[in-house]
This record gives sequence, C-alpha cells and structure tokens, in this order.
Amino acid sequence: MDWIGTLQDLSLLIGTWVAIYGIDSWRSEHRGKRQIEIAEETLALFYEAEDAIRHIRHPASFSNETESVERGERESEASWDARKNASVVFKRYNDHQELFNRLHAMRYRFMAQIPKGKTKPFDDLRRIVSEIIVSARMLSRLRAREHFRTDQQWEQHQKSVEKHEAVFWEGLKEEDLINPRLDSIVDDIDRTCREVISGKGTLHGVLNRPLFKSKG
Repeated sequence: MDWIGTLQDLSLLIGTWVAIYGIDSWRSEHRGKRQIEIAEETLALFYEAEDAIRHIRHPASFSNETESVERGERESEASWDARKNASVVFKRYNDHQELFNRLHAMRYRFMAQIPKGKTKPFDDLRRIVSEIIVSARMLSRLRAREHFRTDQQWEQHQKSVEKHEAVFWEGLKEEDLINPRLDSIVDDIDRTCREVISGKGTLHGVLNRPLFKSKG
C-alpha cells in the first residue's frame, strides 16, 4: 500500500532531520563551552592585569627595586635619582611582563571565539601600559635637567613633569588620570564576558533560547 511507503519515507526524513539537528546542537554546545572557557580566562587575566597596573603605579617604592641602578662616572645626582625612580616602573613591569604577554596572546583567541568588535578593552589596556612606560622614560630625562635659562622654561618643565607624574604614579582618587580609565576597561570586558558566560552572547545561547517566556 502507498501509505506504508509514504510512512517509511516520512520516518526516514524525520530520522535524518533529528540526526542533523543533533549534530548541529552538539556543535553549538561545544562552541558555546569553548567560548565560555575563553571568556572566563580573559576576565581572570583582566582582573590580574588591573592589580598589576595598580602595583606598577603604586607611589611607595623599596630600596631593592633600585639597587641594580649604578651611577655613571660623570652622572649628576639628579640624573641618577631620575633613572632610579624610572627603574621602579620598569622593574615592576618586568615582574608582570608574562601576564601582559598572556593577555596579548589571549586577544587573538578572543577574536576567534567571541563576536566581532569586542576587543577594544585589550587595545585600551595595552595603551595604558604603553603610556606608563613612556612617562617613566620621559621623567627620567625631565628630572635630570637642573638648569633653565628663563622662568618660563622652568614653568614649562614643571608642567611636563607633573603631566607625566600623573601617569607614572597613582594619585588621589579624584585627580588620578589612569584608574578611572582602568575601571572603565575592566567594566567593559566584564560585561562582554559575563554575557558569554551566561549564554547570552553565544550561538548556543541563541539557538537554545526559549521562544516564549513563562509568565509565572
């Protein structure tokens, strides 16, 4: 009878659809789990980086952080002190360099797994670190200068010193130039990663989102 053949064809179609849906569902679930792992690892690295930057900029320093800086034979006291102050940032940065390298490498894994356009916090954090390093180098030069021809030159010099010190060292909460930006960066990546972790920002989350919400 024709209806038996039709039923067999229908069963075959249903079986094929179920198999395809099962494979797609497994792939989506696997991709979702991978995205969650990336998001969790990224968020943890940003938290670590935040602490590392605060440590790098902490105004208190210790003698063991500058003991390797030797004074040049004809170097002035001011120049030597300036290099020692700058070396504190360089030493602390080197202590955390592996962390920043891991974070930079994570950026590419993040790009491969998380929706496009979400990597700005990586770039912003890298920019902050670069600014701190540049300010440390600039201050080592500015502080070494002792003689000025005019009061105007001295005033301009002081403005430059204060500008870089505001980046170099952590300041008062209401005056600090770096920490508010750092807080904003961490908040931004936190929102992105938590969306992924909760399933809202993954393909698996979209495919498995209920069509109708319970009113209960």
